[in-house]
Amino acid sequence: MVVLNKIYTRGGDDGTTALGSGERRAKYDLRVESYGTVDELNSSVGLARLHAAGIEAVDVVLARIQNDLFDLGADLATPDTGEPLPYEPLRIVQSQVDALEAAIDVLNADLKPLRSFVLPGGSAASAHLHLCRTICRRAERLVVELAGNPQERVSREAVKYLNRLSDYFFVAARWTNDKGAADVLWVPGQNR
Repeated sequence: MVVLNKIYTRGGDDGTTALGSGERRAKYDLRVESYGTVDELNSSVGLARLHAAGIEAVDVVLARIQNDLFDLGADLATPDTGEPLPYEPLRIVQSQVDALEAAIDVLNADLKPLRSFVLPGGSAASAHLHLCRTICRRAERLVVELAGNPQERVSREAVKYLNRLSDYFFVAARWTNDKGAADVLWVPGQNR
């Protein structure tokens, strides 16, 4: 269990932060940037939930996603160095990816195939879910870059989770737009 008695520690006053392993890294380190962007995404999901309140099929999944994003942040904040830790580090697992795929399939079953790209908008819930999608894509790019560094380890499940999550946000954004009927479609060259 996490206990926070004191919020400020002054430990980061030198521009570093502690990872879950105790190692200190610069606050601009790619690993810190990765889990910081996951935290930003979680905040955006909280805003999306405000607009999805009453849309149970989406809100229940978003609540689960918020918890998963804390798991993902903990995973990324605790690098797998091969050295033993005094605790079992939290890692994203395949069942979390599978749950996202199942949630996507449920919503996607109600949607007609797309004939154009969708512009972010329509309902407030949809617009916020599109914002979540774009932040998620940024987090994914950062995590993939981190995973590409031979001195860093990132689990395949963490990368897969972010990839599926952005897909979920896209499908949920369409679904909250009256199951796609209120989608705002891109019209190429409309304003030429």
